[in-house]
Amino acid sequence: MKSYPTKDIRNVGIVGHGGTGKTQLVSSLLYTAGMTPRWGKVAEGSTTTDWDDEEIQRKISIQTGLAYAEWPCTLCEGSNVKINFLDLPGYSTFITETKASLIAADAALIAVDAHVGSQVTTEKVWDYCTEYDIPRAFVLTWMDRDLSSFDRSMESLESVFGRNVVALQLPIGTEKGFRGVIDLVAMKAHMYKPDGDGKPSIEEIPAALADEAKAAHEKLVEMVAEGDDELMEEFFREGTIPIEDLIPGVRKAIVAEKIFPVLMVSALRNVGTASLLTFIADAFPHPDEHSQVGFKEPKGQGDRIERKYDDSQPLSLFVFKTLADPFAGRINYFKVKSGVLKNDATLMNYNRALPERFQHTQLVQGKQLSEINELHAGDIGAIAKLKETTTGETLGDKNSPIYYPPAQLPEPSITFAIEPKTRADEDKIGVGIHKIMEEDPALRFSRDPQTKEFLLAGSGQQHIEVVVAKLHKRYHVDLTLKPPKVPYRETIRGKADAEGKHKKQSGGHGQFGVCRIKMEPVERGKGIEFVDDVFGGAIPRNWIPSVERGIREAAARGYLAGFPMVDFRAILYDGKYHDVDSSDIAFKIAGSLAFKEAMKQARPALLEPVMHVEVYAPDQYSGDLMGDLSSRRGRIAGSDLRGHNVIIKAQVPFAEMLTYANDLISKTQGRATYSMEFSHYDYVPNELADKVIAAHKAAHGEQLVEEEA
Repeated sequence: MKSYPTKDIRNVGIVGHGGTGKTQLVSSLLYTAGMTPRWGKVAEGSTTTDWDDEEIQRKISIQTGLAYAEWPCTLCEGSNVKINFLDLPGYSTFITETKASLIAADAALIAVDAHVGSQVTTEKVWDYCTEYDIPRAFVLTWMDRDLSSFDRSMESLESVFGRNVVALQLPIGTEKGFRGVIDLVAMKAHMYKPDGDGKPSIEEIPAALADEAKAAHEKLVEMVAEGDDELMEEFFREGTIPIEDLIPGVRKAIVAEKIFPVLMVSALRNVGTASLLTFIADAFPHPDEHSQVGFKEPKGQGDRIERKYDDSQPLSLFVFKTLADPFAGRINYFKVKSGVLKNDATLMNYNRALPERFQHTQLVQGKQLSEINELHAGDIGAIAKLKETTTGETLGDKNSPIYYPPAQLPEPSITFAIEPKTRADEDKIGVGIHKIMEEDPALRFSRDPQTKEFLLAGSGQQHIEVVVAKLHKRYHVDLTLKPPKVPYRETIRGKADAEGKHKKQSGGHGQFGVCRIKMEPVERGKGIEFVDDVFGGAIPRNWIPSVERGIREAAARGYLAGFPMVDFRAILYDGKYHDVDSSDIAFKIAGSLAFKEAMKQARPALLEPVMHVEVYAPDQYSGDLMGDLSSRRGRIAGSDLRGHNVIIKAQVPFAEMLTYANDLISKTQGRATYSMEFSHYDYVPNELADKVIAAHKAAHGEQLVEEEA
């Protein structure tokens, strides 16, 4: 494989809702371009970009798949361009992976099921493209399936994304009879043989479709002319735009995001693939047409630095994806942002201030890596076995530091407790999970200080199940998944005045300490406040911290059911001591006793975490979903309509969200997604609090008795 200059590179993210056939499309495009000798099929587990065992088994994309193809560009005097494909997941559980890697694309091809039209994830990936400011086009997939409809799909896309969505092709034939496309720019028919090599014969437009094609061509010409003053003048003067001006005019409108063209394929019958490759080569931008900004400091801070995709600029590259291969070690996917990367170069990792040597720079074709001597600005490659570098970091010339900001990903929406099956598994769990976390920025791993459980947080139950499966296959760690324990808290509703007295005589020095405290509730989230209000030396200064320690330790053990007590103020105002028998431990115990005595008066109550929840779903489900959230003791905060979809915002107790992921899938046939983050703590209703307290005491009764003793 030769090294391509910047102007001959196309970086295309293949995105869309799950099940729209993105991976099969990439496989067919590679076969049509002659990059693979075998036509890979998802059903057979033989596609180039879904090569991981979990992807083959589940028949869905879980992580970013890279591949490349060479294809002639008609606007480049027939020379080849290199197309880098980023095959990105479409199922909501793995959509954070899509956002993280789409940052490396310069254009996006949004796959849309020709039977269904726009779906939830279609809008989400559109928003990602808008955020990254990259041109995009739609490709209607499964055109050969029953009930597929070009007209219905166009109506759906136009209603959601506006009138700038415009057909660039028309279908020849419908459903099983789909056999080609009409190019509305050149006004020619591209006829394909089903299950063939994907190469069309160029013919005249069938007479039956001539009028429809003419009307669609005129609409396209008008849309292109709208965004260009020169073309508008030519359009008014001539009544049309000649093809020699229309082809570059279409490209200019796409790059400027003035139009969003619609094309179509049947990936399983290899119809329309060559036409799509020609469109990508001719109409999508090369990297230098996609602006980029870096910063003088990490995390997008400091002064902005404009850096062009140019070989003459100082070398810099950005790592957008990391794989943790148990055999090859860490593999980093990167995009050269400026300069030329040569083999055996030593670059500075700006984020870590460490040098890294690029000994074997490689191209990625699915799971196959092939070495290349150099990569020009804008190209995508891989490097194995860097010492420290991971996703989101920038490397380059040590004398010209720059930081490219990583993708901003949403927080995990679901958390599971994980339990190692054996002691050996417990010893290996940390290493295995941290290796997987290197390749999955949407994953969080922690240990709850209250419940002592290992917690694994991700984008959905399927996400967590995939991680557990990878841990088993790669690192031989076996885990059991359990719903996490709800981290309840305790607090007080009223005031109290109590005394704690510890007196013990057992021969020799005894123990003596008396403290009097007042307790009162404080604002939610304030934690524990301790106030020293002792006058006249009733308690010596050196023993006051012991009283505070006793109160805080007793509060950590809770009063109602062993949950930590929070959001109260303890005021130490009086006490007694003995010159000989008083000690740190005596006043610590006195503080603990005073706390327990105060709890009898202070009206203790149970608190539960309340989550801010956003549900993104087709509008047809809005009523049912709002009702379901209300039944979970949720408070609906509002909803926003987006095309055919709705965003429902609510605040719901965490205890009611433990089963929500699976319930949402069943209620919406998997067409809805949700995000969830902590909002605040609030009181548990009395009838539920009694059940929680009784259940906790039943499960931990013996432990509580021992602690009391």
